[in-house]
Amino acid sequence: IVTGDCLEQLKRLGDASVDLIVTSPPYADARKSTYGGIHPDDYVGWFLPRSEEFLRVLKDTGSFILNIKEKVVDGERHTYVLKLILALQEQGWFWVEEYVWHKKNPAPGKWPNRLRDGWERLLHFTEEKRGFKMNQDAVHVPIGDWQRKHKPGRQSSNCGRRERTNGSGFGTNDSYWIDKKTVLPSNVLWLPTQGSQNHSAAFPEALPEFFIKLFTDEGDLVLDPFAGSGTTLAVAKRLNRRYIGVEKLPEYIPVIENRLEETAGPGRTRTANT
Repeated sequence: IVTGDCLEQLKRLGDASVDLIVTSPPYADARKSTYGGIHPDDYVGWFLPRSEEFLRVLKDTGSFILNIKEKVVDGERHTYVLKLILALQEQGWFWVEEYVWHKKNPAPGKWPNRLRDGWERLLHFTEEKRGFKMNQDAVHVPIGDWQRKHKPGRQSSNCGRRERTNGSGFGTNDSYWIDKKTVLPSNVLWLPTQGSQNHSAAFPEALPEFFIKLFTDEGDLVLDPFAGSGTTLAVAKRLNRRYIGVEKLPEYIPVIENRLEETAGPGRTRTANT
């Protein structure tokens, strides 16, 4: 655990030393009472020097998962996240995929021109278009009742390509799925929010767990440059990954330390107060 701004502290890490970055930075104009807030118009300029360090320390087989969300300014969604995506591509990142965190229990509220905010972005960036580590088997989900509905008999003449009923020309080869027990999950993560008495913006442990399982092996190094209450680090420890967390506010360091001490897993916690 390192205390300080990740812009400076990550310079202590060697090039290509990190396998996965999972983080949720302060959103634009959010958490002003703790992190000061960054105006949406200034957000890209604030973020890019930090993501330049992320690009340097990440292995070419690694992945960067960014949890972020637009905010409403003067009655409309600000475009700072969209501008950030384009700027990251210009910086040298490949935008591989967009995952969605669908919140099962979004906060209640009442607004004249919009509904409850029930999802957030999880942007997947890499240094290379191909060749990055991805353990799809680690996140497979049960196939459910699909086979019961669609599985033909082993000797059936229907055991082959099945055309879509809408006439699109696309089809499915049912024989691929005979005796399959699991399939790939979708890119939508249905997870409840998980409040924390120790931090105002904690995400659920299941969120970093999904990506740590998907993009790393045991012993790999996971980095959270905006560590907050230490959720990513605790999950990394529980899954037998090495971890580094950078947190700007010193008052959160004991919170992270206590959480890691209470988390089952190998290794001991070391804090660098710099």
